[in-house]
Amino acid sequence: MIILASVLFLLLVGFAVVVWKAASNWRWFNIVAIVLTMFLAIAFLFPTAVVLKSRSAWHKIQADLEKQVVDLQGETKRIKLGEVVGADSARSGGLVDLQSELGALALEAGRRWRNLQYKSGNLNAKPISILLGAPPVAGIGGQPAEPAGDAANKPLVPDQTLVYGFSEVEDDESLVMAPMFYLGEFIVQASNANELTLVPAGPLEDNQVEYIKQGKARSWLLCELLPPDGHYPFLASDEPETGNCLGSVDEALVKSLLVEASEQTQRAYLDDGRSKDPDDPPATHWVEVQFTKKHKIQVDSPGQQRSLIDGGFYDGSGRALDAALQHGADGYITFEIGDKVLLKIEGATELLNSDVAKKLGDYFLRPLNDYGFLFSRIRLNLIKLADQNKELTSEKAVLEEMFGKTQQMLVNNQIIKNKLELDLKQFEVERESIREYSENLTAEAEEMFDEMNRLEQENAELEQQIEQKHLKIERQLDALTGTR
Repeated sequence: MIILASVLFLLLVGFAVVVWKAASNWRWFNIVAIVLTMFLAIAFLFPTAVVLKSRSAWHKIQADLEKQVVDLQGETKRIKLGEVVGADSARSGGLVDLQSELGALALEAGRRWRNLQYKSGNLNAKPISILLGAPPVAGIGGQPAEPAGDAANKPLVPDQTLVYGFSEVEDDESLVMAPMFYLGEFIVQASNANELTLVPAGPLEDNQVEYIKQGKARSWLLCELLPPDGHYPFLASDEPETGNCLGSVDEALVKSLLVEASEQTQRAYLDDGRSKDPDDPPATHWVEVQFTKKHKIQVDSPGQQRSLIDGGFYDGSGRALDAALQHGADGYITFEIGDKVLLKIEGATELLNSDVAKKLGDYFLRPLNDYGFLFSRIRLNLIKLADQNKELTSEKAVLEEMFGKTQQMLVNNQIIKNKLELDLKQFEVERESIREYSENLTAEAEEMFDEMNRLEQENAELEQQIEQKHLKIERQLDALTGTR
């Protein structure tokens, strides 16, 4: 700054000397013009410096932005295609892979209708009916609404569709509506572009009806199919680690979701992917193998292709029949040397016996749930339990009636017992009197018997005496009459 001021001062001194030397040859207006030019040059020197400084700053911003563009392009590529894990590995785990996985899940999950608004419900009638309205115009969870198109002429959900209802709640972190409570199985009774009416396909549980009555089911998610069960939604990380072939299980998530589940069920989710124990059930035994030779496995049913309505997803050998599930091309999956795959013990044993792979480890994987079958079985069990409850209630009423009668009978018997005890006391008194009387009679009888024996003896003696006297008299008479 001092140097710049010194240079400016020298320029001014030089300018003054030149003007002083040329003053004798110039006119006054020449001198005024050159002085004004000098002052203006000095005045515009500072704005020029500011402009140059600003231009330098903008050049730096441009360079930073260009660097950010390059970084963002690389980040975009990484997000879209994923990251390279190994030196010879291709990119994986990006948006393309996630979209592919989402498409596979969508095939299994079927159609879904989100953020349907609860309007009213006749929950005390039989059958129950529920009225739902169209999603808000603002869309789902802050996302823009889908373009209208022909939506005004289409029903929200096709009539007579069997759907599974869930209550949606906005997630605080992602701000996306997520299902939180299962509301039951319903049939779409009527539907238009603005609202639809649902009726339960079977009796709803008391907690489901209570949940709706309390106003907690404001936003509904309807699914054509129940969401499939899986291993990876319960993992904190899907990177395989020592002792677990799937990754690390999110223990806090499992315990928060399975609060009311039994300890055995929680243990199955927490142990998912761990090394196998000797006492694990056979259905949970999986084996990780690594191919030592190039191998092909046929996964598509040869020469057959049909839909679920025509006969199912797979043939008798487990090969895919549904076009959406088939691998395509020649219907074979090829495994290269070094590829790793996790198989059930039966499939792994076949590969190991064929000497095309080697075993890397035995693991415990919990059997996945078929929620459609599970809920149907639960509903049938609930119906069965309800019938048993009615039967037991009826039997309980009969038993209570019999118990009441038994109690009354016990009371009556107690009264009779009390009377009998009084009668027993009186009987004992009378029996004692009779005993005493009987003893007296016995004593008197014995005395009379003794007396009778004495009299009998006396009579016998008298009879002998009479006979002797009679014989004596007869002898005397005979002697007198001379009969002898």
